[in-house]
Amino acid sequence: MKKYVLMLMALLCAGLTKAQDSTATNAGDTIKVGNFIIIKNKKKSDDRDTTGKDPHATIDITIGNDDDDNDNDNDEHREPSNVSTNWFIFDVGFANMRDKTEYGSPVANAYLNANGGAPFTADDLDLNTGKSSNINLWFFMQKLNITKHVLNLKYGLGMEMYNYRYKKAISYNDDPAYIYRDSVSFSKNKLFVNYLTVPLMINIKTTPENRKGFTLSAGVSAGYRIGSKNKQISDERGKDKIKGDFDLEPWRFAYVAEMGLGPVRIYGSYSVNALHQNGLQQYPYAVGLRFSNW
Repeated sequence: MKKYVLMLMALLCAGLTKAQDSTATNAGDTIKVGNFIIIKNKKKSDDRDTTGKDPHATIDITIGNDDDDNDNDNDEHREPSNVSTNWFIFDVGFANMRDKTEYGSPVANAYLNANGGAPFTADDLDLNTGKSSNINLWFFMQKLNITKHVLNLKYGLGMEMYNYRYKKAISYNDDPAYIYRDSVSFSKNKLFVNYLTVPLMINIKTTPENRKGFTLSAGVSAGYRIGSKNKQISDERGKDKIKGDFDLEPWRFAYVAEMGLGPVRIYGSYSVNALHQNGLQQYPYAVGLRFSNW
C-alpha cells in the first residue's frame, strides 16, 4: 500500500504547475492532473472482490493529452485557443475582369496601339475564361478571438498569382508601355501578375468548438505587385517571355470573402482599383476553392 501512496503523490507533484479540473462520469469520478487522468471506478454490488481490498472502488491512472477537451470527440469538439495559426494555405480558382474601358477614347487609344488598323474594342481583349486562373499561396493565416470564438479577426500573408489568358493576338510592350495587335498567331498568350498580399477579414464561426461547422469571413486585402510578364507560345517565335511593369498598377486593393462548411472552403475577391494605370479600366475578380484547416 505504501508504494501505491508514494506513486500517487509523485503523480500529484508532477501536475502542480498545470490547471486541475474534474468531471463526473457515469462510471465514477475523473480527476485530471496535468497530463495524468485519475479515474475512480465504482464496482457493481454483485462484483466479487478477490484481492481483499475495497470492494467498492478501483483507481485507474492514465496519461491524457492537454489538447483533448472532450474525451469522446477527438478533433471535432475542442475548445479553441484565442489565437490559432494555419500554415501554407493553397487556393485554386478562375480569374476574370469587369471591363469598364471607354474604347475609342483618346486615353484608351494612347495605350492601345492598333498598328494603323481599326481602333481597339473590348473584343480584342477578350479572355479565355476557362484558362484564366488564380492561384494563391498563403504562408500563414491567423485567427484572433474577439467574442466567444464566434466573432474573430482573421489575417495573414501570402502570394496571389493571376494568369489572364487572351484569345486574340495581342502583345505587351514595356518601354514605352502599350498593348498592340501582333502579326503572329499564338497557341498560348497570357499576362501573368504576382502580388504579395495581406488580407484582413472579420470571421464568424457559428460552432466554435466544432471544426465541421459553418464559417463566413469578409473583409479587404492589400497587395503589392512583385512581378509581371507577358508569356507567349507561337510557331514563329517559340516560347517567349516579355517582362515589365506595362503600366500596371503597383498596388491591388480588393474586397475578399470566404465561406466554409466542414472541410470545403470557397473564396472570392474583387479588385476595387483597375489593373492598369492608364487607358484600360479593367477590374479583376476571382473565385475558387481554398484548401485550409479552418
